[in-house]
Amino acid sequence: MPAADLPADGWTKPWSGGNGGACVETMKLADGRVAVRQSTDPDGPALIYTPGEIAAFIQGAKAGKADFLLT
Repeated sequence: MPAADLPADGWTKPWSGGNGGACVETMKLADGRVAVRQSTDPDGPALIYTPGEIAAFIQGAKAGKADFLLT
């Protein structure tokens, strides 16, 4: 979905710093889904995830299942 179709207010940057201002921004939508966009392209695409999908991603990352992305 185009991020421009979502409200302009309410985006947060839970993972920022040390990357020249390119951050992941998230917004919890009224229906519980979570929108994710690139801060350097605020009118570009936003990925929309269900609460279960976001929970699985965060739990997997905490468990180290995404550590391969760091090497």
